[in-house]
Amino acid sequence: MRSGGGTVWMAHPDGSWARAHADGPRRSPTVHQGGPRRLRDTLEDIRDRLNTVGELPVYGAKVTITPDGVTTLSRGRWSATL
Repeated sequence: MRSGGGTVWMAHPDGSWARAHADGPRRSPTVHQGGPRRLRDTLEDIRDRLNTVGELPVYGAKVTITPDGVTTLSRGRWSATL
């Protein structure tokens, strides 16, 4: 491996995983992923939004927490329930 190269892993409790390896800081990574979710694809969607809009929808989101602890973040048409 050349100097400056490296490997990054992502994992999710549902068994999904992604591994990206690049031989150097200016090299495109080779990505492998498996499991029910495509983690690298999700990360690319987030990165694209950050690059085009300049922020993520969670910034300034309204938070609602139900009595049983279900938390929902929402902003405009976007929402996520935790």
